[in-house]
Amino acid sequence: MIGSYVAVGDSFTEGVGDPGPDGAFVGWADRFAVLLADRLPEGDFDYTNLAVRGKLLDQIVEDQMPRAIELAPDLISFCAGGNDIIRPGTDPDEVAERFERAISTLTSAVGTVMVTTGFDTRDIPVLRHLRGKIATYNGHVRAIADRYGCPVLDLWSLKTVQDRRAWDDDRLHLSPEGHTRVALRAGQVLGVEVPADPDQPWPPLPPRGTFEVRRDNIHWARDYLVPWIGRRLRGESSGDHVSAKGHLSPDDIKSRIASVA
Repeated sequence: MIGSYVAVGDSFTEGVGDPGPDGAFVGWADRFAVLLADRLPEGDFDYTNLAVRGKLLDQIVEDQMPRAIELAPDLISFCAGGNDIIRPGTDPDEVAERFERAISTLTSAVGTVMVTTGFDTRDIPVLRHLRGKIATYNGHVRAIADRYGCPVLDLWSLKTVQDRRAWDDDRLHLSPEGHTRVALRAGQVLGVEVPADPDQPWPPLPPRGTFEVRRDNIHWARDYLVPWIGRRLRGESSGDHVSAKGHLSPDDIKSRIASVA
């Protein structure tokens, strides 16, 4: 039984794309924490989310790992390196070496460390050209997990999140339903009984015409791509002035999810 859980990472683990009623994000890790808490008597589960959007691997190691180790949880989820990989000129082999050093430190200090792979970006326009680079990094992550006995939340094989309804309007972060499916898969990875199948097919969608697709692409470029490029050119990060959510009550997470369901 897992009585305590700490989530470490970037925007994916913070939950960007899955807003709660107060504007703060929920996300897969919070939803997964609820699945874990429901297996224990009320009040016997402790959860902390340290993830902050936009963070690179070294920033996560420096800012979040010491606090995670200090909390000494039964489980840590460690998702890092994705923002490094999508930056031009980065070497997935070198990023993986730094990732392994972090995993070595974590596994020597806490019970279980769950790692995640990157998504298959075949159908994500802004990231499609990085598919080979992400696949290379994923291969390293799986090998590192084997060496250190880490369960793997394999997002590449979760084919249902390749549907466009699994993604937020920015096409870079998951939608609430996408985050839900990842939380369900995380439960399966750790042998937790889950209330739904993350691989359940989506209902059919009506076909979209060329004009509709082109219009959506123009709106997306104006609203999301141009601001994203602007931040990169200015050396800014979406997480520069963001604080981690910190300690969260599973009951509070449930009420926040219910209020937007």
